Amino acid sequence: MVGMSGPYVIRGSVSLPEAELMWRFSRSSGPGGQHVNTSDSQVELRFDLARTESLPPVWKERALQRLGGRLVDGVVSVRASEHRSQWRNRETAAVRLASLLAEATAPPPKPRRATKIPRGINERRLREKKQRAETKRGRSSRDWS
Repeated sequence: MVGMSGPYVIRGSVSLPEAELMWRFSRSSGPGGQHVNTSDSQVELRFDLARTESLPPVWKERALQRLGGRLVDGVVSVRASEHRSQWRNRETAAVRLASLLAEATAPPPKPRRATKIPRGINERRLREKKQRAETKRGRSSRDWS
């Protein structure tokens, strides 16, 4: 694979292993004019998530769980056909796959700690609310004329 701007880093020192990526090319329905009928510019990139050894076990487990709906027999696949050149579509597909895996392997957010609203803030809110109600009530008086 000459000229590719790999390796595609998922996060930290972990990157997509070139040997485990399966590429498939087909005719694209996107831009390209007459050229589109003769070149295989659409790219489908497949990565066997279930059998890979390149991801840490914790990440792999997390990704398998989060991408469950997208997987077919443990394989995640990404398509790209927006560019006219196959090379640019390959780049797009690889970057897409890397960011998908980065998102899927991210650690879960820390649980929110419930905090009590300070009394002063609550009192100020109620005071302003009463003031607003008073202003509105003052508008409805019918003795204008």
